[in-house]
Amino acid sequence: MSYELVKETAHKIASMEIRGAAKIAQSAAQALRDFALNYQGESATNFLSELEKAGTILKEARPTAVSLPNAVNYVLLAARGNDDVEEIRRAVVNAAEEFIARSKRALGKIGEIGARRIKSGDVILTHCNSQAALSVIVTAFHQGKDIEVIATESRPRYQGHITVKQLAEQGIPVTLIVDSAVRTFMKEVDKVIVGADSIAANGAVINKIGTSQIALAAHEARVVFMVAAETYKFHPKTLIGALVEIEERPAEEVASPKEFPGVRIRNPAFDVTPPEYIDLIITEKGVIPPQAAIMVLKEEFGLELEE
Repeated sequence: MSYELVKETAHKIASMEIRGAAKIAQSAAQALRDFALNYQGESATNFLSELEKAGTILKEARPTAVSLPNAVNYVLLAARGNDDVEEIRRAVVNAAEEFIARSKRALGKIGEIGARRIKSGDVILTHCNSQAALSVIVTAFHQGKDIEVIATESRPRYQGHITVKQLAEQGIPVTLIVDSAVRTFMKEVDKVIVGADSIAANGAVINKIGTSQIALAAHEARVVFMVAAETYKFHPKTLIGALVEIEERPAEEVASPKEFPGVRIRNPAFDVTPPEYIDLIITEKGVIPPQAAIMVLKEEFGLELEE
């Protein structure tokens, strides 16, 4: 069985050609669906084994965004327990399509719920390129609320450039600032809305590097700090005390090591924002305080943790 299509998706995720936790999760589910549709063997046992290998390839693409393993595990769980090739194929296809549809519905619901927290006249600061955060902002704007957005560049990958283009296309007034200007502009901000790549059981949020500094500046300025995230971004392993691995990406994204001989270049892709700096988390199931993250995890995953 060829893993080329799966490896291609994994490479696109690792290289950030596919970026954003929701898109990563949806792409992984789609890759497993396509893998199952193309399987030509007659052994159910071998099919399940091949699916597990494909899942491992995908999960190893990026270590921090928990939406990736959660999506893969969702699909693989549906496949296990079946002893017929066609039953396995059908289970994988149905689970993958169900996950993708659920992911898209969640974004719409988060937009509806989060928009209730936005008032006309609000200036909103956002960071990176979160589809969940953008759903809140765009929904509020389409409801007729007069809002403005300040977006960070989000170096070194400049995801903020994507954000401002998407907002401008919607007709939303938006200002692009360098990351280090956040504290300067915080006095003009009414609310901060960011996304999440993982949320731990204690309510800590793992998101694009720089998020924790924004949260600190918002806390100092008494500006409401909100996180928009689907429930599949809650990290099940943190229920048993595991720490979320923070991905470090290539130094070349920051500067060429050849230009700085003898200099160590560090490039962490994410940081951890403690729950005490987070006012609320907007999910498709409602708004919760960060301290309630453990309840979401227990409801979503129960005691079935990733092996």
